[in-house]
Amino acid sequence: MSLQNATRDKLKTVSTATLCTALFKRGLRNQFIQDVHPLNPQRGNMVGEAFTLRYIPAREDLNPITVFLDRSHPQRVAVEQCPAGAVMVFDSRKNARAASAGSILVTRLMKRGVVGVVTDGGFRDSPEIAAMDIHAYHNRPSAPTNLTLHQAMDINVPIGCGDVAVFPGDVMVGDGEGVVVIPAAIADEVALEAVEMTAFEDFVTEKVQEGRSILGLYPPTDEQSRIDFEAWRKRHNR
Repeated sequence: MSLQNATRDKLKTVSTATLCTALFKRGLRNQFIQDVHPLNPQRGNMVGEAFTLRYIPAREDLNPITVFLDRSHPQRVAVEQCPAGAVMVFDSRKNARAASAGSILVTRLMKRGVVGVVTDGGFRDSPEIAAMDIHAYHNRPSAPTNLTLHQAMDINVPIGCGDVAVFPGDVMVGDGEGVVVIPAAIADEVALEAVEMTAFEDFVTEKVQEGRSILGLYPPTDEQSRIDFEAWRKRHNR
């Protein structure tokens, strides 16, 4: 199931906080990737389908620097296979002591139209990546090459990233706070509900800024709050 353009557009307008609440309503409690932060929090929302790469702990006899001479090396192949519009997600076992990738690989992904990179480890060359036209999320900067700790194994398989299961094709949404994973099968309905929730939250924020109590407003247990919201929607074309 591919991500619809209309759904992608909706998800660009909502926060990961709102999406987490919409997912919680559906019984999904653990969809926010833990301890992963944006390199550039000022960028707009990242939205794309997950394309994954799984690392295992490196074994020294199988992971010397010469493995990069092999054109079939999984890390290099994954970079060349990740589709335009996708988000490349690295399973680095929450280990940021060595980089998941660096600026050259991320530049290649950017030039191929990939919209974002996410790892529960770290990126090297992180200042350069932060300035690129691509969304990037990681635990913290990490200068050592991935080979010192990580051995690339499997391309586009189910992985764990920051204690969250990520399946190929899941919809990844990132904002200034972090990244949430939306199962592909419910992405359309979650996006629609999140847009509705955002409209209501904007209305509530406006009223609270005017000095109104949250009691009866948030949630709207008073009938007048619901009436006021409908009037607000008409005025703001929401």
